[in-house]
Amino acid sequence: MPSAVLLRRFALLPLALLAACSSGGGTRPGSGKATPQVNALYDRMNQASKGYEASIDQARRGDTPTAAKSRAVALDQLKDASARCGLTPGCDPQRFFSVFDRLLRLKDGSFIEGEDGDDMADSPESGASPGDASTSPAAGMAALPQAQRSVTMLRGHEFSDLMVMNGPVKASLELWLTQLRPNLMDAYVNYQFMRYRMWPEYKVAGLPEALLFGIMAKESGGKVHAVSRSGASGPLQFMYATGLRFGLSNTDGFDQRFDPGMAARANAQYIDEQLEVFNNNLELTLAAYNGGEGRMKRMAAANPGVSFYDPQIYNQMSAETRDYVPMVLAAAWLFLHPDSYHLKWPRVDGEPGAIVLKRPASLSELTICLGSAEGMTDGWFRTLRNLNPRLDPMIAQPVGTRLEVPKQLERVYASSCADGPWPILANDLHTAVKIIAPPPPPSSSAPTPTPAPAKSQGSRSYTVKRGDTLVSIARKVDCADVEDIARMNGLKGHQLKVGQVLKLPVCR
Repeated sequence: MPSAVLLRRFALLPLALLAACSSGGGTRPGSGKATPQVNALYDRMNQASKGYEASIDQARRGDTPTAAKSRAVALDQLKDASARCGLTPGCDPQRFFSVFDRLLRLKDGSFIEGEDGDDMADSPESGASPGDASTSPAAGMAALPQAQRSVTMLRGHEFSDLMVMNGPVKASLELWLTQLRPNLMDAYVNYQFMRYRMWPEYKVAGLPEALLFGIMAKESGGKVHAVSRSGASGPLQFMYATGLRFGLSNTDGFDQRFDPGMAARANAQYIDEQLEVFNNNLELTLAAYNGGEGRMKRMAAANPGVSFYDPQIYNQMSAETRDYVPMVLAAAWLFLHPDSYHLKWPRVDGEPGAIVLKRPASLSELTICLGSAEGMTDGWFRTLRNLNPRLDPMIAQPVGTRLEVPKQLERVYASSCADGPWPILANDLHTAVKIIAPPPPPSSSAPTPTPAPAKSQGSRSYTVKRGDTLVSIARKVDCADVEDIARMNGLKGHQLKVGQVLKLPVCR
């Protein structure tokens, strides 16, 4: 049997047929003769296949520009025909799957005419043997497959060209489309308003926008100030040490992990670095992002040439990481192909703008003043916080402060919040809730006066929720101030973590 020639990896073959078929379009072919419409699709499939093979030959001869053009035409033709097959009665999608599989092998130089092997991606590269990796992590990394069914050259390609559907991804699609559908929609809206700050960082790195959305949707839902129990923070949930490694530090008291643009840049750098380590295998890169790169490197080196879903890797992953990878991929897939899953993204006008305060106001007051302007039924609090992550939403900013807002709110602010009844109402509500406790009762000459609400009545536990601050918690207690609560819990600063249990005084 002739040896396979290793070709340079070109653009990934699209797997969009999977989405077309899963959307319930075409029916199974019957026993009767194929219709002219079906035969026409098969003819286009064959033409596209020949065109793709011709592009491989052109690349072999060194004519890269012509090869790229021929390949693009062939892929577009094949994608279009496969999508139409999913909607044409009598068209057999398995014929398209067979062509995709054959071209995948041909593309990677591992196709041999008449070969029956099913998964060439799991074979180590030429010159490396499985035994080499057990003693040399570097050899193990080099032996990783170029992820035929996931990523070959991730940078600069659309996510549709990278995606494959399997059981875990399908299960994740169902979860996003059912129980987590509200979370997915919120993540999409949040992302659209931050897109102008996040997407350019990915674009410069040559990474797909869908991947950015998938990671963000799973990590934080697009809430810039999200903090996990483990301490991961920001829209892309960087641990402190990892953030420092990629330029996210604390400046003037601000944790840069909460900055959406800076977090996106650091995330792109991390993904780019780990793709290099894992030989452009996206699933292993995502697993490293979630479960730790050191552990992932050791497992990959000990099991060279296997994919993330191989039991040798998959069964060693934590339940969180086994869930994380397909959930990210599924969210990214839905970002690109909502129509295939009866999903409709909301229309969001994310054009950026800015306002300059004409009267003092906090983000909370502005939220009340803006109301449900421009159809935002959930209000603008989350968007204002995301776009102005350095600001405490409860603290009034002085006149002249510049705030980033969606451009559509510039007119609303000028007409409703610069003057008139709404900012007055917002300020009235905002200042009212700042009353922590009523004034103490007048002193009495009685020998045993009844004490004012005291802290000696015992204590109760309180679990910190997202958005909580010591100030907001003190308001709920109504008989203790911030310093009292900090003292009771031995807090040196006022930083809280979601899930943290505090002791609070019992009030009477």
